[in-house]
Amino acid sequence: MKKKVIFWFRRDLRLEDNTALYRALKSGHPVVPLFIFDTHILDALEDRRDQRVRFIHQTLAELDRRLRQHGSSLQIRHGKPVEVWRELINELDPAAVFTNRDYEPYARQRDEAVADLLQKNDIYFYDYKDQAIFEKDEVLTQQGTPYTVYTPYRRRWEELLAGKAPQSSPSEKLLDKLIPGQEAAFPALEDLGFRDDQGDFPAEELPEEIIREYHQKRDYPAIPGTTRLGIHLRFGTVSIRHLVRRALELNDTWLSELIWREFFMMILWHFPHVVDQPFREKYAAIPWRNNEEEFQRWCEGQTGYPIVDAGMRELNQTGFMHNRVRMITASFLTKHLLIDWRWGEAYFAKKLLDYDLAANNGNWQWAAGCGCDAAPYFRIFNPYTQTEKFDPQGKYLARWVPERDHPDYPKPMVDHKFARERALDTYKKALDS
Repeated sequence: MKKKVIFWFRRDLRLEDNTALYRALKSGHPVVPLFIFDTHILDALEDRRDQRVRFIHQTLAELDRRLRQHGSSLQIRHGKPVEVWRELINELDPAAVFTNRDYEPYARQRDEAVADLLQKNDIYFYDYKDQAIFEKDEVLTQQGTPYTVYTPYRRRWEELLAGKAPQSSPSEKLLDKLIPGQEAAFPALEDLGFRDDQGDFPAEELPEEIIREYHQKRDYPAIPGTTRLGIHLRFGTVSIRHLVRRALELNDTWLSELIWREFFMMILWHFPHVVDQPFREKYAAIPWRNNEEEFQRWCEGQTGYPIVDAGMRELNQTGFMHNRVRMITASFLTKHLLIDWRWGEAYFAKKLLDYDLAANNGNWQWAAGCGCDAAPYFRIFNPYTQTEKFDPQGKYLARWVPERDHPDYPKPMVDHKFARERALDTYKKALDS
């Protein structure tokens, strides 16, 4: 009887166009599909109703249902990955493990530890590129160094793609190679220490009309002008190759957003210090005010600036915030209040359904002026002019801050002109010293 191989699901929760799953199914061995609920990650989550865990759980249930249609089933384990793999080695005695690469610092450490354990037990560990079109060192300058500014990175990225549609791996056509289903208990959310909650997630269907009009409508938070696919990209329920093919057909601006995602992934890979330090080291000298009461008002959407408050309330209630408003709220925290970008980044990390370390970090450092961006620190969004330009009829504000004209609505917690001058002065003194 042929030895089994294991396919390990992580940020690739789909059966279609899944690179490592395709390679496992082509290996000639029966394939065991596996997912591990990593307690290192779960234990760090404060909210026991965390909607991202529910999304993963719901997605896995659908994967298991589809696998059972092919006579297989999903093995789900719960624990620290290295300890789980010790059990699996004894239990299944696999010939090899197939998985798709992850680029975040913790994931890299986890995979090195698992690969080392497997190697000591004479088990092959195969990992593949799947969540990006180009990874690691595939997009470099002529000097062989990573790009640190987006525009030339994008130019080179597009040169390498050369207008060709990226090729898929038709994993869905080989599902008969899966190992026959072994009765595996599917855990309830409560078994994982979380509680179920109601609420729908954004659909994973590609909204063609929205993509066609993306460049015209993406900046207006009152209208459905963005795809809302962030959570699906984060957990791999859609293929990046499929999205890039559609972007090449439909909208160059949307393609640019997908390239930004890979740019930030590349920055995180080459410059892991950005996780807790500014990309530009001299910005570590900024003397943040870090007023906790002001931070709390920002978190709760009680700043007295309606566009900022609308964004924070949308985030708190839905786990989503419109892209334009993310920039406005982040600029307000870091420039108007002079509160450390890491505070805001951590808050978004707790709340965003589509939280992705590379993108969240990159965008917060962009807002704070300390990231890999050609523009200097004196980009400071004016909440009033941003509102006039992108919510001219006040529809977004009316939805999230209906009391904005009521006497009880708080006065602006800081004057815009004063705050702007204070921020410019603070940055200039710190960077010139």
